[in-house]
Amino acid sequence: MSTLGAYFRLARVGWVLMREGVIESLPAEGLPPMVAFGKSAASLLARRRSKSQQRSDRLAKAVARLGPSYVKIGQFLATRPDVVGADLAEDLAGLQDRMDFFPIEASRAAIEGSLGRPVEELFTRLDPPVAAASIAQVHPGEVITADGPRKVAVKVIRPGVRRRFSADLEAMYLVAWLQERFLPHTRRLRPVEVTRALEQTTKVEMDLRLEAAALSEIAENTKDDPGFRVPAVDWERTGRDVVTMEWIDGIKMSNVEALKAAGHDLDALADTLIQSFLRHTLRDGFFHADMHPGNLFVDPTGMIVAVDMGISGRLGKKERRFLAEILYGFITRDYVRVAEVHFEAGYVPSHHNVASFAQAIRAIGEPIHGQPAETISMGRLLTLLFEVTELFEMETRPELVMLQKTMVVVEGVARILNPRFNMWKAADPVVSKWIRDNLGPRRIATDLKDGVKAAVRLAEALPEIATKTEKLHSELMHMSENGLRFDPETAEAIGKAEARHTRWGRLALWIIAAALVAIAIQMG
Repeated sequence: MSTLGAYFRLARVGWVLMREGVIESLPAEGLPPMVAFGKSAASLLARRRSKSQQRSDRLAKAVARLGPSYVKIGQFLATRPDVVGADLAEDLAGLQDRMDFFPIEASRAAIEGSLGRPVEELFTRLDPPVAAASIAQVHPGEVITADGPRKVAVKVIRPGVRRRFSADLEAMYLVAWLQERFLPHTRRLRPVEVTRALEQTTKVEMDLRLEAAALSEIAENTKDDPGFRVPAVDWERTGRDVVTMEWIDGIKMSNVEALKAAGHDLDALADTLIQSFLRHTLRDGFFHADMHPGNLFVDPTGMIVAVDMGISGRLGKKERRFLAEILYGFITRDYVRVAEVHFEAGYVPSHHNVASFAQAIRAIGEPIHGQPAETISMGRLLTLLFEVTELFEMETRPELVMLQKTMVVVEGVARILNPRFNMWKAADPVVSKWIRDNLGPRRIATDLKDGVKAAVRLAEALPEIATKTEKLHSELMHMSENGLRFDPETAEAIGKAEARHTRWGRLALWIIAAALVAIAIQMG
């Protein structure tokens, strides 16, 4: 975080955001005086033509200048409205993940390097790319199977994207570290942990074998589900830098007129979409976390096909129970139970009052019951809930925020298909079944079964635990008698590292300041 390169990259990002008017367009309410002054100063450096544009347009221009990795960073932050705010998250969600194509020769080299075989041996045909994003691009291809030629989609990683993202991530870590250090009230959002989640998510997305594994897992989970599936993976032609899958001939869900012309029942598609998402979430604890209309197709049989599983989310049993009880509590107006669930899950610190928290929950729930069912948004409900929990020091739960964001997107797609979509009616069969199976007598049996398994595992581990405890006790006794000491080399290394950190940090700040002054003089 303290490397000179990270400071320079951060300075470049700041300069681009200032020039494109992004910083100028951010809200000033609640900013510390020095930050508000810096925002006002930044407006003087914005391009004149950008001042009449919407903030989303300014963001798009800035990200296009910064490069592909910042598209991915922006899209990730769009899933974290708790960190960047709802309005900015909405703007970031609109970032277009359509990048320039890279040469087919680079794709061929990546395929051969990843699979260790010539392209001609793997495919009878590999056509020019038809879609390109920040991480990869997609080529139509053809393979020979026992049933004859079969068209496939070949997704190939973008050259150099891992190295570029790793460098840009250093600047992100620096921002997170500065935020935690100088803005104490934002520590609740755990910005360094958010950046670490971004790093992990993108590393997974850049290993196309893991996307193939996600497709395979969700295909297995949904093999008996009505109206939903994912493309089949060709594992023989899949590696770290390439994934080959079934080519989907269908209509994108964003093309409503084409869906109507093909004779599809849009109301039924909307119901199937939300029910499928809730099954994946509650039943399986594993869901497609990027279900925007461009990633959803309807095939000629009326089946919804979800593609691009680069981003997925997982929920444990506790989180699934938490979600179901919250939804059920709002439906039955049992706000005390909703509050108790938060405390039982450990999401709200125990020093707060359950009754006071239930009062805040009531402020969200009561207005909903006076509205027609088709106007109530489950995604909006969860958004309001997370806003209220901030008042009660609820720490950020990344898995729940990703769920909430995905639910907002899926519900939005359903309302595109059916403007009078009744979220509660569509969700009821799935949610009710899950509640019957998991919050009734079956829950007790399942909990007892899990408890027995945990006890058996503990019994098996007892000898090892006893050995480690004895060793720890011996080491503690030795330290209490002789003290904790560093050897001379360790103490000297710590001193040198600390001195180097301070020296480089000061030097970097002076260089950045000088560079910005020089740029300002040149622009003048």
